[in-house]
Amino acid sequence: MTKPNGRALEAELARIAAHFTGAGAVMVDPPVLQPAETLLDLYGEDIRARAYTTRDPLAGELMLRPDFTVPVVQMHMASGAATARYAYMGKVFRTQDMNEKRPSEFDQAGFEIFDGSDPAAADAEVFALHSEVLAGLPVRAATGDIGVLMAAVQGLSTSDHRKAALVRHIWRPRRFRALLDRFGGRSKGPASRAALLEAADPMAFEGVEIGLRSREEVQARVEALIADAAEPFISGGEVELLDEILQLRSKAPDALHRLHDIAVDLPSINAAVDRIEARLSAMEARGIDVATLDFEGGYGRTTMEYYDGFVFGFYADTRPDLPPVALGGRYDALTRALGGANAAPAVGGVIRPALTLELSS
Repeated sequence: MTKPNGRALEAELARIAAHFTGAGAVMVDPPVLQPAETLLDLYGEDIRARAYTTRDPLAGELMLRPDFTVPVVQMHMASGAATARYAYMGKVFRTQDMNEKRPSEFDQAGFEIFDGSDPAAADAEVFALHSEVLAGLPVRAATGDIGVLMAAVQGLSTSDHRKAALVRHIWRPRRFRALLDRFGGRSKGPASRAALLEAADPMAFEGVEIGLRSREEVQARVEALIADAAEPFISGGEVELLDEILQLRSKAPDALHRLHDIAVDLPSINAAVDRIEARLSAMEARGIDVATLDFEGGYGRTTMEYYDGFVFGFYADTRPDLPPVALGGRYDALTRALGGANAAPAVGGVIRPALTLELSS
């Protein structure tokens, strides 16, 4: 990535912001320093590990904002408004690996809609606005829907405990795969777990007890593992259906057709598939050529954990070294976590103006 000229970056931020405010958004500017406790609980594992944090004697633990969405949700909930549209622009901060060449401080411009009256229309509008801002750039769009995968997990013939574990690790593909293989009988899991479960007395040991957990907590965990091991395996057919969803990569209309077929055997995804169909219709009404739009069943699993429905991203065709030029999605669960009974369904996205400048040069 090349560092953009300061004036050019300011002009690009202004251009993007004008596009968003032209769609009825109110410009907001959340503080750079944010209370850390709530935000660290809400961000995904990746962002949580990359956040800059500090401590203030009066305010407690603080963090430099790693993105805008959570602070904007908090602002919206505090306002008491039922519906709203917001735009924002400014710097976000994330630590990088030793060998990572990407900047730790960079600019974002974003747009959020809080309105549950027509989710499909809101999804389509956010996607279309980002597409318009990026028009003429050599980018491709990718879409998906985390809600399909979450609904598929909830429809499995297994215990609520196992479903909760799988849902919790949807955004950690390796861990999710390991759990699915174990719950489906394809793997025994770690050797240490297998040895523990095969022991005549799992709690038998010699020496001094060490660690932060009490003996009672360890005992409860062992009993939970034993109870889980006694659960019937998830059927091979259901595992295959879940794998079909995860491996699905095609144009959106073909993906929709395949998901309808999968729903015959896994009806728990019907409502989520219907939402995709409504969204594609709303996109078509906005002039989006959905016949050429890519859909991936596992897309969005390595981005923010607060996305729980529609997800999208725009990527540079000829620059695989660059991060996404734009990202976004629906995060209704986040608004419920922060707003409770006053929650408003929401969808939004962000654009990195330094990348749009780099691709347009």
